[in-house]
Amino acid sequence: MHISRLKLKNWRNFKLGEVENLPEAVYILGPNASGKSNFLDAIRFLRDVSKPRGGGLQDAIERRGGIKKLRCLHARNDTEILIEAEISDESNNRVWKYELGFNIPPKGVREPKVTREIVTKYEADGTPKVILNRPEASDREDDLLLRETHIEQISANAGFRDLADFFSGISYVHLVPQLLKFGDQIGGRVVADDPFGQEFMLRIAGTQQRTRDARLKRIEVALKTIVPQLEDLTFVKDEITGYPHLEIRFKHHRPQGAKQREDQFSDGTLRLMSILWLLQERGSSPLLLEEPELSLNEEIVAQLPRIMSSVKTKSRNRRQFIITTHSHALLSNSGINPDGVIVLSPSDDGSSLRGVLEEEKSALSVGLTVADVILPNARKVQQLNFNL
Repeated sequence: MHISRLKLKNWRNFKLGEVENLPEAVYILGPNASGKSNFLDAIRFLRDVSKPRGGGLQDAIERRGGIKKLRCLHARNDTEILIEAEISDESNNRVWKYELGFNIPPKGVREPKVTREIVTKYEADGTPKVILNRPEASDREDDLLLRETHIEQISANAGFRDLADFFSGISYVHLVPQLLKFGDQIGGRVVADDPFGQEFMLRIAGTQQRTRDARLKRIEVALKTIVPQLEDLTFVKDEITGYPHLEIRFKHHRPQGAKQREDQFSDGTLRLMSILWLLQERGSSPLLLEEPELSLNEEIVAQLPRIMSSVKTKSRNRRQFIITTHSHALLSNSGINPDGVIVLSPSDDGSSLRGVLEEEKSALSVGLTVADVILPNARKVQQLNFNL
């Protein structure tokens, strides 16, 4: 399944925005501060709300600094925050729709409460059936119940558990190589769900050996095409500490070759390895990738859409990829589906969301790429005025 439609109201940058007919690979374009990360965070918010443990509405709001940090600065009379998502199957038939609105009530205890929570299930013939519509009578009798959503409660979401599992399975990664390399020296707590890759090695270590070896072998083969001196990539554990490591052996005049561990890898190599690993992880929920091009050679970046397409073709689970990017190389791939391109534009009244315009589709149809047609307009900035 995949997110085929998303509507945002009063969410961070977005006073009101909606995108629909999204395919299984989505590329989000826009200049700095237009809301690309905030768009992804709306999807992460649904994940955090839906987690039965260590999640829920109140925790998801608090972790983001409270409702005042979430609400769009341009919200005026209508201050409700709303996220609405439709989920479709591989044949693009709608399966679920989830609407979550919340706000601080004008009277009483000033804490966030659900203003609406609606779950719609679509029958095989496309007929919508509303199976949850809050506030309900019980909510009106005891409005403390509105502090929680039903999707976060196992006792309440039995009729739409598949939807709750879909949201809670969403993954977000914006790997920071330095945190992975020097995590033991930097110290500090790991952010929930480890979006920055601090415990990436433990993630690999926790994978079943047969699966781990198969994934690393595929990564090794891929790396050999760009690092001819590489002989093998292996998973090892430190003999003293027991901490897991990745080890690369290079061709060398010594019989055993020269070896490096992950703290010696280049940032680009480490980031590429993490992306290739994540693309192989099984799941039916979206994978959110933020600027995967960072630290990577442009020739490698240009191949990422093809690699992702190949993974989808060979994988049992057709996982949706939602990617923010500034990269000309990444968007130069002619195989990108224009229906999966979202353009963000900042304005004095909040950022807007749009798909590819008809005239842009016409240009793409004659062989031009998203990088040629759409990216120049999507990342326009004024000349930086800086004088000493």
